[in-house]
Amino acid sequence: MLNLCDKDCPMFKQYFTLFFIVLFFSAPLSAQFSVRDSAITTHLISAHISFNIPAADLSERFGGFSQVGPGYMVKTKNNFLLGIDGLFGFGNQVKNKADILSNITTSDGNIIDLEGVYATFSYNYRAFGAVAKAGKVIPALGPNPNSGLMLWLGVGYLQHKIYFDYKDKLAPQLTGDYLKGYDELKQGLLLNLFAGYLFMGNQGKVNFYAGLDVNLAFTADARPYSFVNATSLNGKFTDIYTGIKVAWFFPVYRRAPNQFYYY
Repeated sequence: MLNLCDKDCPMFKQYFTLFFIVLFFSAPLSAQFSVRDSAITTHLISAHISFNIPAADLSERFGGFSQVGPGYMVKTKNNFLLGIDGLFGFGNQVKNKADILSNITTSDGNIIDLEGVYATFSYNYRAFGAVAKAGKVIPALGPNPNSGLMLWLGVGYLQHKIYFDYKDKLAPQLTGDYLKGYDELKQGLLLNLFAGYLFMGNQGKVNFYAGLDVNLAFTADARPYSFVNATSLNGKFTDIYTGIKVAWFFPVYRRAPNQFYYY
């Protein structure tokens, strides 16, 4: 089972380390074409961000959140797309906080640590996932045949949980395996639909896409037991979130034999 990032978010750092490694070592695949005049085959290496509103079961526990990650696509000369996106979600809008740790908090919602004082902690949303996608660019409203309306469908994996940002680490109630009884980790199949616009500049300096990003996940409890309710967990959930997604990408392609240009 995959685990979401801890306080220092090493998985978040690994995403962007991978982003720059892929950018450096990517090999171009196209022949000698002009971006301005022809649709070309090219690699698109991207970093994206989205702002999302949850619905269905996901909205019962969380409010709005952001999502970032690296991406990679191949765009063919026929403007078909094939690629993969990494997803890292984060936010601080957690609902019904009073119920989450109710069996280890005081009447005013605090936790007493080993020094006899109130522990400092906060409730957050964390998510991790990946999506393989396929789609097409429909040339329109752009400076060249490589720009236009962009549609894709994707399928992948999503997990999300309540993340306790706990600074002092002096309350054993919020350490180690105890947290697994409270974090409400869920995981499952993710379906993704994107509709937007892709712009690839003639000079290669301005390249982005933006649009509506719709996600539907069929998740299940990943923890076997709830400490709060003192019961086993086997729930099934329908998690939906929709947002505006924006990405900046670097096209990698061949301009002339044995000479490569990276943007």
